[in-house]
Formats: sequence, C-alpha cells, structure tokens
Amino acid sequence: MKDTFYVTTPIYYINSEPHIGSAYTTIVADVVARYKRLDGYDVFFLTGTDEHGQKVLQAAEARNMSPQAFCDELAGKFQKLWKELKITNNQFVRTTDEIHMNTVQHFIKKMKENGDIYKGQYEGWYCVPCETFWTEEDIGKEKICPSCGREVKRVKEENYFFRLSKYNDALLKLFRENPNFVQPDFRRNEMLKILEGGLRDLSITRTSFKWGVPMPDDPEHVIYVWVDALINYISAIGYPHDMEKFEKYWPADVHLIGKEINRFHSLIWPAMLMSAGLPLPKQVYAHGWLTVNGQKISKSLGNAIDPREFVKTYGNDAVRYYLLKDIQFGRDGDFSEENLITRINADLANDLGNLLHRTQAMIKKFNDDIIPEPYENDTVDKGLISLAKKTVTAYKEYMDKLKFTQALETIWELVKYGNKYIDLTEPWKLGKLPDKKERLNTVLYNLAEVLRLVSLMIAPIMPDTANEIFKRIGKQAVENFETLEWGRLEAGLSIVHGSPLFPRIDLKEHRWVSRVSEESASKKAEIEETANLIEIRDFAQVELRIGKILEAEKIKKSKKLLKLQIDLGDLGRRQIVAGIAQHYEPEKLIGLKVVVVTNLKPARLMGEESKGMLLAAKDGQKLTVLTVHRDVEPGAKIS
Repeated sequence: MKDTFYVTTPIYYINSEPHIGSAYTTIVADVVARYKRLDGYDVFFLTGTDEHGQKVLQAAEARNMSPQAFCDELAGKFQKLWKELKITNNQFVRTTDEIHMNTVQHFIKKMKENGDIYKGQYEGWYCVPCETFWTEEDIGKEKICPSCGREVKRVKEENYFFRLSKYNDALLKLFRENPNFVQPDFRRNEMLKILEGGLRDLSITRTSFKWGVPMPDDPEHVIYVWVDALINYISAIGYPHDMEKFEKYWPADVHLIGKEINRFHSLIWPAMLMSAGLPLPKQVYAHGWLTVNGQKISKSLGNAIDPREFVKTYGNDAVRYYLLKDIQFGRDGDFSEENLITRINADLANDLGNLLHRTQAMIKKFNDDIIPEPYENDTVDKGLISLAKKTVTAYKEYMDKLKFTQALETIWELVKYGNKYIDLTEPWKLGKLPDKKERLNTVLYNLAEVLRLVSLMIAPIMPDTANEIFKRIGKQAVENFETLEWGRLEAGLSIVHGSPLFPRIDLKEHRWVSRVSEESASKKAEIEETANLIEIRDFAQVELRIGKILEAEKIKKSKKLLKLQIDLGDLGRRQIVAGIAQHYEPEKLIGLKVVVVTNLKPARLMGEESKGMLLAAKDGQKLTVLTVHRDVEPGAKIS
C-alpha cells in the first residue's frame, strides 16, 4: 500500500434537489478516488451536505416543515443518488451531525484564543441566496450579487469577525511559492488579484436567525454557514476527537469545487487553518459550470434533470465517459444529450465495442475461445506494443494532473490503433494458412492484451465496462495498476461471449431524456398557468370601492396592525383593521382615498372588528397601500 490520498467534493447545499450539475463534481471525485485506489493508495473520499443557513430555513418554511426534517429528507435524496450512481465515497458528512457541530465550536474557540476573532458591528450588502456579504465595489451601481445576479439587501447587525486581513501577506506568499495550490492557473490568478487588492475582515456570525451552529459562549449568534461548512473537511476525518485518523489523512490532497466557491476555499479556508494552527490542503481545484444543452440548469426550463434519468437510458458508464471526455475539467462545459449519443455511437459502440467483438470473434474462430500463447513480434506488433507503453505513461501523467479528457483521448488512440492493427495484420487470411499459426496466435494475443490494458485504464471512469471486458477475456475482475504494463495477460484463458457492450442508438426511434423532460415541464407550466386563470364571473364576485380614511390609530400590543375608520359613501362608515403599521404613521394616512374590498365576511383581529380589507402592493420588504390619483367620491365602485 502506498501513501494515503484524501479527496473531497464540496458539501452540497440542500435548499433544492440534486441534478446533473451537482452530480458532476461527485462523479469526478469518484473517478479520482477509484484511480488512486487502483494505483495502490489508501484513499479517503468525502462528500456530504451543507444544511445550515437562512436559505435552508426559508426552504423548509416554504414546505411547512421543520428545518431538521427538511434536511433529513434532502440529505437522504443525495445519499440515495450517490448510491445509485455507484459513487464510492468513504463517508457522507452532514453539517447537522452533532460531531461536526462540536468540531466547529472547537475550531472557532482555537481561532478566538489566537486573537483572530472579535465582536463588532456589520453594515453592508448581503445576498440571501448566496449567503454572502459584498462590498460596494463588488455589487456595482445595479446593487446585484456578482455571483448569482440577484438583488442584494442592506443589513446592519452585531457580528463576530475573523481577522482575515491579518493573513493577507501569508496567503500571498503561499500563492507565489506554491503555484499549484489553486488550479487551474486562471482560477489561481483570479484569487491572486483579490489578494493583491487586500483582504477585509470577515463577518462570521448571524443574529437574524437561529438555524446554525451556536457561537461558543454566545448562543445568540450562529456561525456563518460558510465557516461552518468549510470545517467539514476536518470534522469528517476525526478532528479533534480522533487525532490518529485526522493525522493519517490530513492535509487533503485535493478539494474539488465549483468556481463560484473558489474564494471561500482558496482564501478564507487556508486563512482559517492558519489561525487554528493546522496544515493547509495541498490543492484546491476549481472547475467551471455545467450547462444543459447550452442553457443554465433551471427547474423552470425543465433541464434540472435527475442524472438517474440519463443513466437509466444510456447507462452509468456512458454518462461518466461523456462527462470526462467532452468537458475539459476546469473549464465551463455543456451537457448535451445529442453529443452524449454521438460519443456512445462513435467511441463506445464503433471503436471500443467493435474492437472487443472482432477480437473475441477471431479467438473463437481460430483458437476455440482460448487466448493463445504469443510468439515472436514483427515490426507491426512492435509498433502496437510501443504505442501501448506510451499510452500507459501518458495516461498516468494526465490522470495525476486531473486532465481526464486528454487521458481518454490517449486511451482511444490505442483503441483505434487496435482496430487498425486488425486491418494491418489480416487475421482472417492468416487463419487460412496452417504455417502462419504462430503468427496468428501472436496477433490474437496482442489484441486481447490491448483490451486488458484499455479496460484497466478506463476502470476509474467506466468501472462496470472495465469489469465486463476483463470477464470477456477470461479474467475474474479488474486488477490494480501493478499489472498496467505490456505482457501481463496469461495465455490459456477462456474468453466469455456476451451481448454488445454499447448497442448503437437509432436516432429516428430514440426517446430523448431531455426532450421528454422539456415536454413535461411545458405541460406542467401550461397546467399551472391555466389553473391560475379565473373567469370574469369570479372577478365580479369581489366588490371593490373607493374609501376615504377618516381616522387611524395603532392597536395596543400589536406592532403590525392599525385601526382605520373609512368613509365608503352610500355604504356608510366602516372600521377596518389593516397590517400596515410598520409602513405608515397613522396621521399620514388621514384623507387618503384607498381601494377597499367591501364584501368580505367580518373578522376580529386583536379583539377589534374588521369589515373589509385594504388593497396593497408588496415589493420585497416595502409595502404600499393602493390609492387613486384623481378626485373620486368615496363609495365609487371599481369595475
């Protein structure tokens, strides 16, 4: 066994269900974990869910659920998905786990003991969806979040702060002395620019909600969700309760993340570790965003598709192959079902499937299903063997650098040359000549050996396919990389026949996953739109009149309600209780002509009778009572 290798995904925020985009990083991490295991490493592969914060609380409230019940349901869906996608993670961490929350509090205490946490007042711009504070420079004149494009809001609250600025110089030194710390290079350069501009201290607690880890010694504050989340990488491997395990696997060899959270992982996380006196991860690798058929992943567009739907139709290995081959890891990429089918038909059915089928058919025909003993290699054989050896070397170099597309391209050069080798050696002619039996046996052995090497190299990416090819050439299961060299295939093995690995897809009769989903989404939207429509007779049942506010006063013991006396013309004077006290001073309402629903059943609010309702418009937190701009008599009907 070689050294340990620790690979992580981000822990996924569970305010919504997983989709092909959230599966992408986990599949890549699984490929890395499988590759390292085959190479003899003791691998620890971590993924999980991020379950605290305001967004989760709001999502739970929208579902009329407790936050914990909501988290349990969503975390279960992620765990089920990873199991069905055959993800080989060693652990699934949840930030609501008690052991994790204890670690967070321990970690924060260490930072505080080192003088890096202080109490202060925060006032600035905040994006609720991203749960991120931004500066004036960040949000620009439009006042929108630079990450998600949504509107930010101004907040003011007492917080605890982390002296992030204290570690600016240390981080600059790290980036300059260790250029591989953040990859790809263009992501590293983005972070370097931030450092060169200078880091500001970071607010690390919230007081406006309670769904989070309480601040040690001050439970009125909960720890900022991002600070909480980052600590999962050490809480899951034993810190501080199992230091033997922690010291075995830490520091992480690579944090795999999406580019939108690079700043947290490349700047804030190492600074936190410096503050707590712990080693830094060896590398942060920030990949690009995944779109579907050229569009941003969105439920409303119908393309937030459960990856299981693609796996059900095309197979797990085909989806994995496509993601790793067509999308350059590190760059933005597009998941196109059409391109996936092209890869299946061209690369998997034509190239790999054809090589396996032709090789097995000839071994059956010319050697009774037994892999023959090879004899002397001639020039064309040596060319194949040379290419195979170069392929193995290049493959390992690419995989070690997370260059999956290039690794697969170099494997497929060997696959394609294997098919060409059949044409060059013409085994069907050799089989007719008894004196060419040794030559034929060499060709057949070489083809079987190419299949063995190819299947071993694709094993991290296409594990089921690799095992099936091994079975077809008479091997029990995929070996490890100790056998990743030419000539390790034993002669005398009996091959096993089976159906085509990847049947060609006929586009004329094919049922497209994304198109079915788009049709379903379109029909659903049409049904929802129709459901929201009303008949004219429904509208006619609501009686709207102009009313003039004569008196207005606050209701004792209520922060929201005002008691209004309103003149409604021929309907007389009515009392209406309205929830507008936080938006209007009572005296400023006197004389306003407002729109009133007059045929509501009377109700009692805070002991006061209310006979009607005012109409108002709400824009974010701002509420405005509807008024008329012309001089209309009280009691006039609105139609």
